[in-house]
Amino acid sequence: MILSDFRSVLSSEIDPDICINSTLKLSSVLIIIYGNPPKILMTKKSSHLKIHAGEIAFPGGKFDQSDGDLLYTALRETGEELDIHLSRSHIIGQLEPVSTLNSNFTILPFVCVVDSLPKVRPNSEVEDILHIPAQSFLKTMCNDPDPDHNTIQEMYTFTFDGHLVWGASARMLKQIFEKLSAKGLMV
Repeated sequence: MILSDFRSVLSSEIDPDICINSTLKLSSVLIIIYGNPPKILMTKKSSHLKIHAGEIAFPGGKFDQSDGDLLYTALRETGEELDIHLSRSHIIGQLEPVSTLNSNFTILPFVCVVDSLPKVRPNSEVEDILHIPAQSFLKTMCNDPDPDHNTIQEMYTFTFDGHLVWGASARMLKQIFEKLSAKGLMV
């Protein structure tokens, strides 16, 4: 699988205002796919955070009214967390919103596919940066109940180098997996 496969499959209409007029707690993330062979950029959140400490996640965060829309939120938060400054023109699409069960956020994931990344410089919210080979990672999807989270419907997990990706991030990855599978790219 190559970057152009991700570009063609994940390109979609972008509606960064899709949830803005709701009463939900909103956030957005940026799913960055880059390189040859394609990799997915994820972070391990710092263990000192109050919410989602130590979890594997995409860069992003809480919507602020001054952001204007959720795409701005994802770009701003990615810049703050990783010192990666991408523009709206780099965004090729978005996935369906997902909800967190513990913190009650609705998250709008945006997708960015770029040839390469600038140097990543994480801030204090980020404990580690993961550069994950996309195809082999997506093939680790498991939808068996996780004994730690067996009461959660739609529970999926992915694994990479001893890291378990679950929850909202895994539900986003499952959307990517399904889109690639529908085009016969996940064989």
